[in-house]
Amino acid sequence: MRRVRPGAASRGALTSVAAGGTYEEPKDLPRLWHVTLSVSGERVNVQDLRRALEQLAHDHPFLLTSRYAGDHAEIRYWEEARDLHDAAAVALRLWGEHRQTAGLPPWEIVGLEVIDRETYHQRIAEGYGPAPATPVGVHPF
Repeated sequence: MRRVRPGAASRGALTSVAAGGTYEEPKDLPRLWHVTLSVSGERVNVQDLRRALEQLAHDHPFLLTSRYAGDHAEIRYWEEARDLHDAAAVALRLWGEHRQTAGLPPWEIVGLEVIDRETYHQRIAEGYGPAPATPVGVHPF
């Protein structure tokens, strides 16, 4: 699946409309989904974990923020997908598919939240969730 920066999907592609016709947005266009993936397992060396998360961010450049401790981590990013099911399926594969290449620990996924862009912005406006100014990158809890 193709991933884009937040906001890029809202610009959309140019579409011609016949004179007198009206444009209707196709129903199956990809949308942006905010994903929070939580993983945990046996305690590991935090320096090794930080390097692994930095490698994951390099391999998967659309990761916004990773937070970590010796026995758990949380990854937040934007995913472009047709629907929630597709976004969740990609998220559930992320840790396992990058475990070897990034050197991630053999932890299990213990939490997954996938919300649409509108819900994310509504939560931020209401004072819930991490502020958009949360530093991008890999940080300890």
